[in-house]
Amino acid sequence: MSRNIRTFIAMALPFLAFAIVPGTAKAQSFTGNYPVLETQAKAGIAGTIKGGNQSFCLVLTDDGAFGRPHSGTATLESFDAGSITGGEFYVIGNNIFVNFTVGSTTGEASGLALFAPVNISKGTIGTGILALTGGVPSSGLATVGAKGGC
Repeated sequence: MSRNIRTFIAMALPFLAFAIVPGTAKAQSFTGNYPVLETQAKAGIAGTIKGGNQSFCLVLTDDGAFGRPHSGTATLESFDAGSITGGEFYVIGNNIFVNFTVGSTTGEASGLALFAPVNISKGTIGTGILALTGGVPSSGLATVGAKGGC
């Protein structure tokens, strides 16, 4: 009898271990504001125009509005002494893509995009690339700070 109990316990322990191990961390919302510091900016077709460092505030509303669990509207504050509204963002895999349409004084429309890695379980955004397309294209390194940092 005691041998059967020992056998049962030996077989039950691995199953018990799986039952009490914590599951995968729950995904966090990206809703909030994030400071963005753009450095190493270069502009022009050949990338010969050096830009200065710029700071922005990225505001995201993560409500799944664009067909992905982590997607929604975006605003970029402090861009050219104003704010860009009407942007959208998508978290795809372990990356975030934020896209804006930017008007110019000449009537041209350009695109502004931020692409960076994310940690979905922590709701954090890593260092990525900020790029302006159309007109005089530019790109730079985008260091994204902690949520609530603006």
